[in-house]
Amino acid sequence: MTAVRQVGDDTARLSRLIERPPAWMMAATLLVATAGIGLVAGSVARPIFLTCCLVVGFVAWRQSPQAHLKALITLFCFAPLVRRIIDLHAGYDTNGITLVGPLLTMAAPALLTFSDLTSDRLKHPQLGPVLTVGATIVYAVALSLFQGDWINAASGAVKTLTPLAYAAALMSTRVPPDKLIQAAASSFVVVLPIMGLYGIYQYIDPPEWDRLWMMSATILSAGQPVPYGVRTFSVLNGPASFATFTAAGLLLVLFLRRSPWSLALMLPAAIALLLSMYRTAWVALAAGIVFCLFFRATRDRAAISLAGVAAVVAGTIFTPFGDVILDRLSTLAQGAGDGSVRERLEQFTAMWMRPDSGLIGSGFENVDVGTAGSMAIDGMLMTCWITMGLAVGMICIGALLWAIGNAIAAATYDRRETTIVIGALALGVLTQLPLANIISGELGFLFWTFVIMFPATLAPEPVRRRATGVP
Repeated sequence: MTAVRQVGDDTARLSRLIERPPAWMMAATLLVATAGIGLVAGSVARPIFLTCCLVVGFVAWRQSPQAHLKALITLFCFAPLVRRIIDLHAGYDTNGITLVGPLLTMAAPALLTFSDLTSDRLKHPQLGPVLTVGATIVYAVALSLFQGDWINAASGAVKTLTPLAYAAALMSTRVPPDKLIQAAASSFVVVLPIMGLYGIYQYIDPPEWDRLWMMSATILSAGQPVPYGVRTFSVLNGPASFATFTAAGLLLVLFLRRSPWSLALMLPAAIALLLSMYRTAWVALAAGIVFCLFFRATRDRAAISLAGVAAVVAGTIFTPFGDVILDRLSTLAQGAGDGSVRERLEQFTAMWMRPDSGLIGSGFENVDVGTAGSMAIDGMLMTCWITMGLAVGMICIGALLWAIGNAIAAATYDRRETTIVIGALALGVLTQLPLANIISGELGFLFWTFVIMFPATLAPEPVRRRATGVP
């Protein structure tokens, strides 16, 4: 009788799964189907993908914010790979239209919760930084529009304002941040091993679609399209995006998943992270783990994680790519003598030597770093200076530091694992702020989705009052 009841329960669960598949499964199916259509029909797959991404966004949000977050992580991680597969058969798309798909998925909740976002009922400790940064972005968009640059104005607005709108939508739901963080961790448990294995394979022998993209794109930081010459970017759109996503995912999995199998599955991702040669993400991951050492709830796991990271680094010495990784690690000790550091310092000198010293700003620009004489834009300090001007740019930086400081300080009020991990992620973002654009596109999604989860909503009432400054 028990066996019959069990069979009945399994059948019922299977029926519900068929009738209402999880959002992440819908996203995965969409990615596979789009890649298949791209192999057969070429560019026709692009508008289909964009339309379906918006539909997935609406359906997933109706299921729950946690389900939507899982679907969004899946789309952001694998949409660039689908884009490259389509480009192999339809020709390289300079505009990267396919990459807009996850942004549409992220925009759907803002459209569904628009009435809440525009009402005075929305109150959250991180709302101030969100609104401040949003105002500075609107200023940058206006600068582009005044110059008649409609394309860059639209592109900049979509890439930077959509993550803000999604953050506000999450605030309006009143879903406890620990549930969202746990949902993200469970998603990364599945996503990271795939990304890691593909990244290792890409480094050893990059597939044809990756080689085409490296030869066609203007990005100069992805290495050479030859075996053992790639700076691994795996399924994402560059080494920085891949390494940043991987570092954030590793932090979530290392501290929020208890299964030994979950930790073992992270080994390929850790190796691929080293193969990205992106030191900024290395430092962010290390800073996050060290941050967790200072709290009793995460101290043991942090010590184990540090030992595991050291073991992975040591183990790479005996691989064919050990020398490359060790050489890259050695540059961390060079400080101001490092070539990348000098290039970034020269950017500030060049900006200051301009006739107006970049006081007003130039709005959003599409800089081709492959063009002789063009200056690459690295880090939030330089990005804000160029796009918003010195005065408004400093306001934006101040608001970002405000948001990061709130998340880090919250760990001292509510010392739960989820709260501490949010603080660790925020500290990692702080180390990246001078070196990466943390508010645009997929990196903006990571920043605003996790850093805005100020855990004052998790804390007891007296703690919440202290954290928010309410008497």
